[in-house]
Amino acid sequence: MSATDLLTDYQQLELDAAAFRQLLKHLDENKQVQNIDLMNLAGFCRNCLAKWYTAAADERGLEITYEDARARVYGMPYAEWKAKYQTP
Repeated sequence: MSATDLLTDYQQLELDAAAFRQLLKHLDENKQVQNIDLMNLAGFCRNCLAKWYTAAADERGLEITYEDARARVYGMPYAEWKAKYQTP
């Protein structure tokens, strides 16, 4: 039995959320890493995270738009991020 098997559902949720926040922080601190780089190396990108976030909200009956989810993932509206950080 592993230590994670002993966690309550709430503790697991807290750890999952903390890991997600750390992933967002890491991506925010590494804006030079473009979505295409992430897709090529990892098979997902910031937009994928936003889509997964929206799908999770939908599953729970919450109305989170894709653009709102993108703003959560990018830390700002996507258009602003794209103008500042996306390379041609």
